Amino acid sequence: MMTGVNTERVIDVWQRLLADPRKSWVLFEHGTCVVLTAPEEELAEQATDLLKKFGPAHAGSSAGDFGVIDLKDVEGWVVTGHHNDVLTYVGPDEPQDQSQIAVGLFGRSKRHRDGTELHVVHVEHKRGSADPA
Repeated sequence: MMTGVNTERVIDVWQRLLADPRKSWVLFEHGTCVVLTAPEEELAEQATDLLKKFGPAHAGSSAGDFGVIDLKDVEGWVVTGHHNDVLTYVGPDEPQDQSQIAVGLFGRSKRHRDGTELHVVHVEHKRGSADPA
């Protein structure tokens, strides 16, 4: 069973993981982050369009594929999918079974919910914020 995500904690995790001052990203309700490598004017709209296409999981297709990254500086995992810039955070307290397959399936289900519900909870706008070298 999936419980609510602590939004402030997940924002902090993504800020730590995506420390590049040029990376803009958008966080969705269940912990999925869309990194915008070519940010446009409306970041939330751009991320929503991307997640609508690459968020929902379809077993037996590339949309059902996932990978699990063990995090070094933060507790938990990042679950990847079939788009390199769509990443889902899974906290250490979320899945009861912490095997790679269970964490991956849990993260994929969170990404699927985010990809179908499409509820933005945070936008990290980094364009032009980096100091010139």
